[in-house]
Amino acid sequence: MYAFLLSTAVIFVAELGDKSQLMAMTFAARYRVRDVLIGITAATAIVHLASVGIGYWVGDAFADSQDTIAIIAGLAFLGFAAWTLRGDELTEEEAAKARNSTGFAILAVGVAFFLAELGDKTMLATITLATQEGWFGTWIGSTVGMVAADALAIVVGAMLGKRLPEKTIKYGAAALFALFGLLLVAEGLGAF
Repeated sequence: MYAFLLSTAVIFVAELGDKSQLMAMTFAARYRVRDVLIGITAATAIVHLASVGIGYWVGDAFADSQDTIAIIAGLAFLGFAAWTLRGDELTEEEAAKARNSTGFAILAVGVAFFLAELGDKTMLATITLATQEGWFGTWIGSTVGMVAADALAIVVGAMLGKRLPEKTIKYGAAALFALFGLLLVAEGLGAF
């Protein structure tokens, strides 16, 4: 129980103001809140399960490849930015279909969050916690802490989505993806 409570608190605080929280807000402005939450929860559970596995079994083995993962994730985010801008060519009917497609929204959110969390501070914090605490409590607690923090951003994103034009949301999302991509690539190359 201690591992669960500690992990929930640590990861909740670590996630506040994190890039994935901004992503949650962006996605919630485009897709149904339920779909965004399902995508975030699935991606978080998978990444944090891998994190506790790494932390529990090999501890610091992940540190050697963190730069490569940051570069790959950064390039993927630049791809997401381009993809988001390309989406402006959709007809209104196609855009409505994409917004209402549960499978697409969950997959898009899940993949984006999975990539964003690879090598992120919450992943590293989960690895660190798992080296000292039980893996199961750490896994469940870190997942709950992150989803709870991102749920705050989802509520804000959903409220903004009702007030902002879709073009503004698309350009904003593309800019955020590009920014995260450039920051991750710079971090991976050792610029920070």
